[in-house]
Order: sequence, then C-alpha cells, then structure tokens
Amino acid sequence: MNQENTPTPKKLNIWLPLLFSLMLVAGMLIGTRMQSNPPTAVAIEMPKGDDALPPSTIGQGKLEELIRYIESRYVDDVNKDELVKEAIDNILFQLDPHSNYISADQLKEVNEQLEGSFDGIGIEFVVVDDTVMVVAALSGGPADGAGIISGDKIVQIEDSLTIGKNIDYEGILSKLKGEKGSKIKLGIMRGAEKSLRNFTLTRDKISVHSVEVAYMLDDLTGYIKINRFSANTYDEFMKSLEKLVDEKGMKHLVIDLRQNPGGYMQEATNILSQLFKEKDKLLVYTEGKNVPRNDYKSTGRNFYDVDNIAVLTDEGSASASEIVAGAIQDWDRGVIIGRRSFGKGLVQEQYRLRDGSAIRLTVARYYTPSGRCIQKPYAGRDDYEDDVAERIENGELYDNHNVHHEDTTKYHTDGGRTVYGGGGIDPDVFVPLDSTLLNPYYIRLNQHVPAFAFRYLEAHRPDLEKFSMEDFASKFTVSDATAAEFLDFAVTRGEKRNERQWPKVKNKLKMAIMAGIARHLWSDQGYYYVLNEYDPSIKKAKQVVREENPLSLK
Repeated sequence: MNQENTPTPKKLNIWLPLLFSLMLVAGMLIGTRMQSNPPTAVAIEMPKGDDALPPSTIGQGKLEELIRYIESRYVDDVNKDELVKEAIDNILFQLDPHSNYISADQLKEVNEQLEGSFDGIGIEFVVVDDTVMVVAALSGGPADGAGIISGDKIVQIEDSLTIGKNIDYEGILSKLKGEKGSKIKLGIMRGAEKSLRNFTLTRDKISVHSVEVAYMLDDLTGYIKINRFSANTYDEFMKSLEKLVDEKGMKHLVIDLRQNPGGYMQEATNILSQLFKEKDKLLVYTEGKNVPRNDYKSTGRNFYDVDNIAVLTDEGSASASEIVAGAIQDWDRGVIIGRRSFGKGLVQEQYRLRDGSAIRLTVARYYTPSGRCIQKPYAGRDDYEDDVAERIENGELYDNHNVHHEDTTKYHTDGGRTVYGGGGIDPDVFVPLDSTLLNPYYIRLNQHVPAFAFRYLEAHRPDLEKFSMEDFASKFTVSDATAAEFLDFAVTRGEKRNERQWPKVKNKLKMAIMAGIARHLWSDQGYYYVLNEYDPSIKKAKQVVREENPLSLK
C-alpha cells in the first residue's frame, strides 16, 4: 500500500541498504516485470451492502471551512487539493500504520495490484546495452498474438526512438501500458535483420498471476509459490493443485508465502478450506469496536486430498499470508518453516471518496483459531517502521533464540504446543537468512543481473536451448570467467570494484545469473526451479513433509 507523508525513521536511514535486500529476496528479476510492486501488508475485506459507500464527510465542517478561509484570504496562492490531501494524511497517520489515503491517480494502480490485471500489450522487457529487449510476450496477450517474440528489440514507440543512454524503464512502461482498446505502434528489430518491423497493437486486459509457479519438487511433493492474495488467487491455486494431484500424483505440498504482503482475506480462507477436510473448522475471525465478530470456517468441500503440508514464511510474509500460516499452525495441520512473519493483524476496508480517491480504514483485528492476534505494537510509530531493521540488528534473522515477544501470553495449538501472538507467526522450524543477501556490495551488483543474464543468453542461445530445464539446473554452471565478465559489465554501468567484498558475493551472484538465464528460457518455473535447488528452506521442507509426524522434526 502506498504510504505518503510518512516520516523517515532514524534507524531506517542507517539500515536502508539492508532493508532493500529483503525486497530483493522475493525475486532477483524484479526489473523485468510488467506489473508494479505489490501493496505492503494488507488484509482487505471489501465492504458490502449499505456499508459499501458511507456518507463522505472528509473535507466538510471545520476542515472545509478552514480551506475556504485559506483560499479566499491567504497571502499566497495555494493548491486546495494538496491541502486537503495533507490534512487527510495527517489525520490517518494518527490512527495506525495501515489506514491510509489513496489519491485518484494512484487508485487505479492499487486496484490493479489486487484485482490481478492491468491494461497493456502483454510483454516483459529489460533494458540491455541501451536497448529495450523483449524478454517474453505473455501468452494470449496482444504482443503474443501479433508475433512479437523473445529477443526482439523495441527501437521505436509511436514516433519516439527508444535507444540510447537516456532510456528510462518507468517511462517505457508508462508508454506501453494504456486503456484497453487503445492502439500503440511499435518498431521492432529482430535478430540480424536490417529492416524495421512495424506492429500496431490494440491494448487489452492482461492478467497478472498471483501464483507465480507450481511444480513438483520430487515424486511426491508439490510446490506452489503465491506472491500475493489477489482476486484470482484461489482460482489459480486450485488450477495448480489440480495439475499437481491429477497429473503428477502429488501427496505432500509446500506453500511458499515468503515476501507475500497479503491481500484479500477471503482468498486466503478459501485456500485454507481446501486444506482441511472437516466442515466448520474455525480458520480465522475478525472483530472491531464497530464491527461484530465474524467467523470464517472451513466448508468441508475440499476437492483434493493433501497429506503433509509445509508453509514457508519470512519477515516479509504479512496479513493474509499470516492468516494461512496461523490456521495451519494452530490446528497442527502442517509445519511453518523459515523466520518470524511480519506481524500485521489489522483488517482494512476501502471506501471511495467523491473525487475518485479512496481511504483504506482499519475496521477490525483478526485472530487465529487459538485466539491470538499477531499484530505487532504500533504505539511507537518509529519502532514499528524500524522493526525489520531491529530484527537485523538484534540478530533474530540468524538465530531464533534472539526473538523477543512483546506479548508473552501463551496460546496453544490443537496438539498442545505453545505459540505466541503480538508480533507475527513464529516458525516451527527456523531457517536463518543468508547473510550475503544483506551485503551492500551484493545488493548493488545484483541489480545488474537481469540485463547481464539476457545479454549472456543472446550470445549463447543455440547452446543453452539444447538443455532441458532439469539438465540445466543440474549440469550448467556459471564459470569464474563468466562471473568476471559480469563484474566488468557492472563496472561499465557505474559500479566499483571491491577486491575485498567480491569473493564474499561471487558465488551468490553466480547462482543469481544462472537463475536469471533459466527465467529467460523457461519463465518463472525455470527461475524458481534453479533457486529452489539450493534453497535451505526448500530442502528442509522436502525433508519434513516426508516424515510420518512432521511436527516431531525440528
């Protein structure tokens, strides 16, 4: 969720480079994605019926009177809209960290993130050597239908050239996106061809998948990666589950919710209903001062049998992700693996204002089946904003013995295990963060991986396309010579050589380059297939779900 006008915490300034790395963990190829970053930490219930559009009073009364006086009598010109926005932001800032104002301009983008679609031509691209290169044309989109393919160079959009040193990624993105039904002209160079190919595309609705990938980790264990809980997540999850069970013979399931910031609560509870055979099993409940208790229970109509379950979480798993993890943990339905989740137990409803903007207002807290609210304290706003930095500083991300619970109230799972609220979901099996991911030199170099991986693919495409995905993951290696070539590439783009840090980050960057190449060849499945081969949380999950009693293995 876009937060405007939020003061910059002091500790955040110190740890800012490290905090950036936590976003990079979610995907090293973020620069190639057409969609925007997901909203942070939200659990949303959409208001219904008479509550959907309450009378708007913001801007009326004293506030409106004050604005009128300023407009008519103030010594200088003022922007009324900016003043009202500033007032709303400051009012909401007094409430909680997740009640916020969304301008009319921002609202469309925010809704796209949750609705799971946007209007555009349906390509993924990356800027390589001052040229816009097509990574992939999304299946079924306008670009795919017109015959645009991976490796094409977009050298012209309408009458503007898109080559040279002044290429702006966001600027290109804004030109490619547009209203459904509108047309756009592209000039494409393909391979060694010297003549320009001209395309006129009609923009259309492009689906953004919240289930990034689903495949088998081994002969019995399936893997589903969910990046957010949008309006289509349950449907995507069920289609993935159907293929894994019916076509691959899946028995056990690993659900990856790392760096998943949440979204629609109903999508999370619908997925949970498919993981519990019993009817009317409490999954989560919500309650607020002006909102009566509302229980969400399992339907008893699960379509597929799943034996053992592992859920992967980390400090970026929030809101609806924590609802899933909390229900699985409280009922001892599976094992939570990774690190303590974000700690967001507040529920927002979104209300439109008369000028097309909106507010998201916290209306309730949610509670896991054992009765715990996992919302971390927010009375000290600086402490709330600095929480992840504090986890880095106190060593919690490397050693679970350093976890500090603000709320020491003990709750118990169905099997009698002790769990805590007031600060996220603690994992049953702790997996420390790889410290290389917090290395500032790694963070700086890593941003150049997507472009280099695509450049490497184009130079070696005939040899690389001979690999199957499985053979590539097991047999291909990024050599030291290629790593050195990558470093040269980064240096030409403004990075400095650091002989002391390079040996510490080289192997992790080699793996990132390999995953980047795999993504260009086999999309997200190739990317995660490579990364997961070396992921300690995945390795632990595969081991745990094979146990007769997974909760006995720590």
